[in-house]
Amino acid sequence: MSLAYDSMSNRETSASSEAMQRIVTFKVDGRSFGVDVASVREIKGWQPTTPLPNAALHVLGVINLRGAIIAVYDLRRRLGLGASTISRSSVVIVVDLGERLAGLLVDAVSDIVDIQVSALRPAPEIAGEGDDILQALVVKGDDVVALLDLASVIRESMGLAA
Repeated sequence: MSLAYDSMSNRETSASSEAMQRIVTFKVDGRSFGVDVASVREIKGWQPTTPLPNAALHVLGVINLRGAIIAVYDLRRRLGLGASTISRSSVVIVVDLGERLAGLLVDAVSDIVDIQVSALRPAPEIAGEGDDILQALVVKGDDVVALLDLASVIRESMGLAA
């Protein structure tokens, strides 16, 4: 399943000249996150993974996606929130990182929304493991959605799962 920008570009030019960004929002441990829809290749239900030896704890393993072997990352564990519990609403968001595909296990997908680029706020600098996995923050209603930097989310494991 590929998601396209066609309908957004028509709305964007007719509604206003302000730049818009379309994001897929999802939940991890009750928190809202998002990624640019252009990075999302597909959203699929959970399927068991094949574990990899010596992989980082947040790398669940690999799956065969129509002939492509992709690593699946437990986003909850990667964010330091403990291991995910698989439920009926658990899904894997398959993202295209240019040179390869990766899967992110999340609790549930929420929506696909258009946001004004001017509404994006810089993520606060926080002490952590030295990696900045947040790209920006945006307020949607009563919720603050943290936009993820996908390259940073998987950077730590790139050499381990190859």
